[in-house]
Amino acid sequence: MSGVMKRMGMIFRAKANKALDRAEDPRETLDYSYQKQLELLQKVRRGVADVATSRKRLELQLNQLRGQSDKLGEQGKKALALGREDLAREALTRRSALQQQVSDLETQHQTLQAEEDKLTLAAQRLQAKVDAFRTKKETIKATYTAAQAQTRIGEAFSGISEEMGDVGMAIQRAEDKTQELQARSGAIDELLASGALDDPTGTSKDDLTAELDRISSGSDVDLELERMKAELAGGTTPQALEGGTGGVQDPRQDTPKFDKQ
Repeated sequence: MSGVMKRMGMIFRAKANKALDRAEDPRETLDYSYQKQLELLQKVRRGVADVATSRKRLELQLNQLRGQSDKLGEQGKKALALGREDLAREALTRRSALQQQVSDLETQHQTLQAEEDKLTLAAQRLQAKVDAFRTKKETIKATYTAAQAQTRIGEAFSGISEEMGDVGMAIQRAEDKTQELQARSGAIDELLASGALDDPTGTSKDDLTAELDRISSGSDVDLELERMKAELAGGTTPQALEGGTGGVQDPRQDTPKFDKQ
């Protein structure tokens, strides 16, 4: 049972694969692949834009922290000039903390800048590949379309296309049936002529019967003609002609005689 199921599965997959091959259009597959590449390129570009946005936000924060650091430095100088060493120390302490934040942000900024540069380069390379694929895709599509048209034209001229094949088969079947009917008609005529096949209508006769009927008909006509000649001549009777005597008999010889008393 397991072997039967495996075989059925293999047959189903083979037929499904064949059906997919017939349904697949390489031009549609190429367009789909190109569309997927464009979507991937769009994702890379969106990633570059996100990294660039983060980098720009860090730059704004850095500028703000640097401004605060410079301000604290100026405040520390003024406090020290006024003899407020404690205030100057506090300002410098805050400035040191800001400098640490600035240093951390600069490190992040450099990391984002490197990531942005890498993504930008990847996007440029991917864009070049997509453009090359698009050119190749259009070339393949044009070549495929031309080859398909040439194949259809060639099939139409050679008569091997599906439509022309059906027409050719129909013509062949018509010719075969015509020849079969002609052969059957000729065979029936021969059988009727030889008498091997009885004609229910009684109108068909073999050669011998037809010849005998023709001779008999001719004899009847000749006999009737002789009778008519005899009647006109007042001589030979029809009985004499039928009897085949061929002589002329005087009708007075057959008249009965009576003895005189």
